[in-house]
Amino acid sequence: MPLILGTNSIKDTGYDVANSCRFNDGDSPRLHRTLGTATDVDKWTFSCWFKRSTLSATQYLFYGYASGEESAIVLKSDDTIDWYNYFSSSEQGQLVTNRKFRDVGAWYHLVCAYDSDNGTAGNRMRMYINGTEETSFATDTNPASDENSTINKNVLHNIGMKYSDDGSGYFDGYLAEVCFVDGQQLTPSSFGEFDDDTPTVFKSIDVSGLTFGDNGAYLDFEDSDNLGDDESGNTNDWTEANLAATDQCTDSPTNNFCTLNSLATGSYNTLSEGNLMTTGNTSSDSGLATTTIPFAFGGKWYWEMKIIDGNLNSNSGYPLCGIFDDWESVVDADLNGAGGGALALDVSLRFGAGAGQTLIKPGTDLSITAPADDDIIMFAIDRDNNKFYMGNNGTWFNSGDPTTGATGTGSLMDLTANTITMFGIHEYNGSDASTNFGSPTYANSSDAADANGYGAFEFAPPSGYYALCTKNLAEEG
Repeated sequence: MPLILGTNSIKDTGYDVANSCRFNDGDSPRLHRTLGTATDVDKWTFSCWFKRSTLSATQYLFYGYASGEESAIVLKSDDTIDWYNYFSSSEQGQLVTNRKFRDVGAWYHLVCAYDSDNGTAGNRMRMYINGTEETSFATDTNPASDENSTINKNVLHNIGMKYSDDGSGYFDGYLAEVCFVDGQQLTPSSFGEFDDDTPTVFKSIDVSGLTFGDNGAYLDFEDSDNLGDDESGNTNDWTEANLAATDQCTDSPTNNFCTLNSLATGSYNTLSEGNLMTTGNTSSDSGLATTTIPFAFGGKWYWEMKIIDGNLNSNSGYPLCGIFDDWESVVDADLNGAGGGALALDVSLRFGAGAGQTLIKPGTDLSITAPADDDIIMFAIDRDNNKFYMGNNGTWFNSGDPTTGATGTGSLMDLTANTITMFGIHEYNGSDASTNFGSPTYANSSDAADANGYGAFEFAPPSGYYALCTKNLAEEG
């Protein structure tokens, strides 16, 4: 199974994108607006950053609909990108990439720029990924000269789904820096730039000074009470549907946070809410979910998990959570087998009656008070001294003190040096939990950040411990 570390954001790039918006397809989320009269109906640009959660499903990023016609930018079920105009019963311009977009730990930048007035037919629809023009297409059909697309007409437009009567094609993941420019066919240099020190890394720039045109909008998602707020100066606000204040995230193209990895998740475990919520299958054995970013060879890291609905009536008890001391020893069968992955967890906490009061650790297991629904489980891993700690609602198990360094007071185990350690969660029979690596799916009673100002936790991270995000990895890892 791959270990995924998001691209484009491992270093401090100067301009910071503060927020993104999390789209959970199970909630049927979208942003929608009926556009007005266009500056130029034949010329427009759509730009966004996106981070995927679910793969192998049809998901619409941007969509314009009128009776008998439509234009869309869509992630197909084979994980390619399809940008098309459809009317008169056929495609009137279409680009379908050969490349697949399957990295659930990375942010991608996408630009689709349309100008049917362009005298060069091959330049009427231009697509760019991470600052570079895409040139390899499975389908490459040019629109006719002066061919209107439905996008930018005075019709319904959606961000994050198909059309409202259809109720399908919801996007599942994160969007940031969404820009729609009416009347210009722009290139990626309007939205980002390549890093001077790492010239293959494309990074965000401030777009607030762009001329957006009459229908144009810039959604930065910085107002949690109005996620469709337009910052272009046009006040072309988009209406939210099934999006909440907790869908505003600090996971962004300039600070990529760890999530759970849908490419390394057992088939009995369903991920949702931006790959942070885990739910167990109601009729099968447990499945394991692991993380997109590993705990490698240095740094001190803190995260939390909220029990949403524990399966507390089972002697085995779920969710079961813990760590692998040596990820490389875990084979695919452990992830997808009937609970086999549980055997690979070196330290694990079980919930519920009976075994639910046991903290399983190497050597001697610990008897603890069983956690309950709405409890916050705390985790701290010290890879500088190779120690691991766990606690509940502000109190560390085993009288642990994560700040004791090499002494490791109350540490639950000594980790093996120079190995990749991973966090894992098992669910079963409808149990579910939400893991918080610093950009939670739920509201904390009081958000606590780490010493660098990153993350939003219920309890303050111990001194010297940090949220698992790329800015911290660059500085503390």
